[in-house]
Amino acid sequence: MTELQSNSQDTDHTVNDTAQELLVKLRQKQGNWVEWGMAIAYLQKNGYNPQDIFEATGFEPIQQNQVIVGSQVYSALEKFGASEATRAYYGTRASDILYELRLLTQEDRAAAADLIFLHKLDVDDAREIAKAIKDFSRFSTPPQGFTKHPGDAVAYQAWKLARQNSDLQERSRLIAKGLRFVNSPTARKQIEQLLTDFTVVAQRPAPILPFFRLESDEDLPRIVPVVGELPLTPKDVRSVPIITEIEPFRIVKFAGEQAWVSLPGWQVLQSAEDPVVIVASSDIFPNPTQTKVEPVIVVIDRAQREWDASSYFAFDNSGEVDFQWFETAPENTLLGKIIIILRPKKVLDEEFTKDSWQIDE
Repeated sequence: MTELQSNSQDTDHTVNDTAQELLVKLRQKQGNWVEWGMAIAYLQKNGYNPQDIFEATGFEPIQQNQVIVGSQVYSALEKFGASEATRAYYGTRASDILYELRLLTQEDRAAAADLIFLHKLDVDDAREIAKAIKDFSRFSTPPQGFTKHPGDAVAYQAWKLARQNSDLQERSRLIAKGLRFVNSPTARKQIEQLLTDFTVVAQRPAPILPFFRLESDEDLPRIVPVVGELPLTPKDVRSVPIITEIEPFRIVKFAGEQAWVSLPGWQVLQSAEDPVVIVASSDIFPNPTQTKVEPVIVVIDRAQREWDASSYFAFDNSGEVDFQWFETAPENTLLGKIIIILRPKKVLDEEFTKDSWQIDE
């Protein structure tokens, strides 16, 4: 046995021993939820799928995802200055609240957690706070009177909605919300002005997001590797790597640094000059009728970088790719126009459809 083989086997034994130890701790609910999230992340990284972990520990896959993401958010609280009281509180409870902060930057996660802890908010409130802070972060310069403090971000959202609302009761509720969270004196002054200024600022409706959904098997073709053209040798055939499709969109990776997804030949895609795909989750887009959060792929045309008010765009948000509709020409660098947001095909019973004899009868 070579030294390399020996070291590899030792590593495998160490990983297996650690995994078994973590499975016992999870099954017995030892430690706190942050440790559970770190343990589950380790297990998944080392080849344990969510269903195996569920059967061994009782942690359901959806709960696994929540504590993994929550623990990652919690690590940001320690690194980016959240108060000791905030860290102590979330270290033992409320993983669901920290999970709602997952789309924020590391710095904003810590600041948002402090704000949520200070006001003793629940998970629904935390979701609203996170959205307000995320939306506010898209300003390269804060609106007049407001600062980058998360309290001002929430207050700005309330101020903006109050100005657009003609219903006095709802307007009063939004003003009260703004005054509750506002941090800076200048922002407070902006909100207090609404107590005497009842001018309603018309809201320009956002364009409809270009959602599509795959409806048939023909819309989701199978991707097959091509060996080449005859004449070929057996070595040519063997040299083609095994292709693993990643559901629900059958994304295919290979040994290089690229992956592909096969899409139907819709006209909007055929007309695109330079389309590229980004994998995302549907809950990052505003959609009041949405009842189910699911993976989506976002197709952007990198050739279309000229702003127009009827489209959504991918843009550079402080070094990260983000998506937004801009009512006026933005200062941010546009990366491309969103032309398709594709939901996965609805499958009633995937196992059933595999058996053609059942369909034939």
